[in-house]
Amino acid sequence: MKTIKHFRDLEVYKLAFECAMEIFQLSKSFPASETYSLTDQIRRASRSVCSNLSEGWRKRKYKAVFRNKITDAMQEASETQTWLDFCLACNYINKKTFEDLDDKYERIIGMLNAMERKADTFCFPTS
Repeated sequence: MKTIKHFRDLEVYKLAFECAMEIFQLSKSFPASETYSLTDQIRRASRSVCSNLSEGWRKRKYKAVFRNKITDAMQEASETQTWLDFCLACNYINKKTFEDLDDKYERIIGMLNAMERKADTFCFPTS
């Protein structure tokens, strides 16, 4: 098993970052009228998955804080799925793109949930 030395080594971080970048590229084609609503919101939520995960990784000394940040990351992933619903409903993305991204976010949420449940394996032992 590969030793995880940095949050960037986490498979969940890699997948979340990949999804956030895909959403960024897709959102470049959204109408200008969506700039301050859908575009900003979906970019922010998708990026927040990564930022909450990295913040939590640095707080592993405090299990409760780690778990809270992982939970925040799950919430941001769910919010991203909601924005993807709007993208599909407004015909800004096609059904296949929606399904691919939604499936990836379900995987991300599953991985984050496992991390939250197994926080002891990620956090430093307390003395």
